[in-house]
Amino acid sequence: MKTLSACALLFAAAAAALAADEPSKTVSPAPGIHVRYGAQDVWSARNGGRVANAAFVVGERCVAVIDPGGSVQAGRELRAGVRAVTPLPVCYVIDTHAHLDHALGNAAFAGGDAPPAFVASGKYAASLQARERHIAAAVEREFGERLDPSAFVRPTLTVSPGAPLELDLGGRRLRVQAWPTAHTDHDVTVHDGRTGTLFLGDLLFVGHLPVVDGSLRGWLKTLAALREHRDVALAVPGHGPASAEWPGALDAQQRYLEALQRETRAALQSRRTIQQAVETVGREAASAWLLADEFHKRNVTAAYAELEWDE
Repeated sequence: MKTLSACALLFAAAAAALAADEPSKTVSPAPGIHVRYGAQDVWSARNGGRVANAAFVVGERCVAVIDPGGSVQAGRELRAGVRAVTPLPVCYVIDTHAHLDHALGNAAFAGGDAPPAFVASGKYAASLQARERHIAAAVEREFGERLDPSAFVRPTLTVSPGAPLELDLGGRRLRVQAWPTAHTDHDVTVHDGRTGTLFLGDLLFVGHLPVVDGSLRGWLKTLAALREHRDVALAVPGHGPASAEWPGALDAQQRYLEALQRETRAALQSRRTIQQAVETVGREAASAWLLADEFHKRNVTAAYAELEWDE
């Protein structure tokens, strides 16, 4: 397993702590790895949509961007961040999933004479299409802007579970892997073989309460599969600071999701209604997380709807 210096890890943690004040700043926790930490907040105009972690990886030939951000402006800032580091072209933009806080920045990298390949799960396009009206309404409500249809960028290169892609940046290879339904039905991870950095998207939340938008049972199965990854020196979540503790970085999230599953099943077995479950399930497990008030009840609703068919 590759290791990172204690100084680099402290630098990354400090940058994450400052993210709420300067979310557009990028840090380099490993050679060629650049991360812009998002604010631990709900997506809104107040933070410019800069709430998810965005990143780019620099090779000898070109650059790969991972999750370009929650607004077109955030994407432009990330693009400027790339230019401040290297003159090399962006050859890939990789979307870990289609949620607006991760993917709206795609438009900042589209177009031009030599646009990058946009890489995502084979299920990404259908999910994006299903969300377009909601995303457009959210942008208009929060930012007072109407999205141009070109803001919804479709992948030009897709990946499916069991058939990962290898992307060559020149002297550096990225492995893009799609997963069965977990946080969403189209999650992908990105692994940099040179530094052992694993970009997990929203398969991992740190600090910010995990949000179930796919399958609770599937997410727990995916966490078990992720633990089998051995060459991980740095885990970069979709929200929150990176961690060198692997697979320990998954532990807090797993405990929350297991409590959500266990207590939801207990509520179903005791014939509690969904309204009763929402008010009682997982309250202690959620209390340690940021944004629990915004997302925990939604998670209970999703878990109840999924698990009631088991009873």
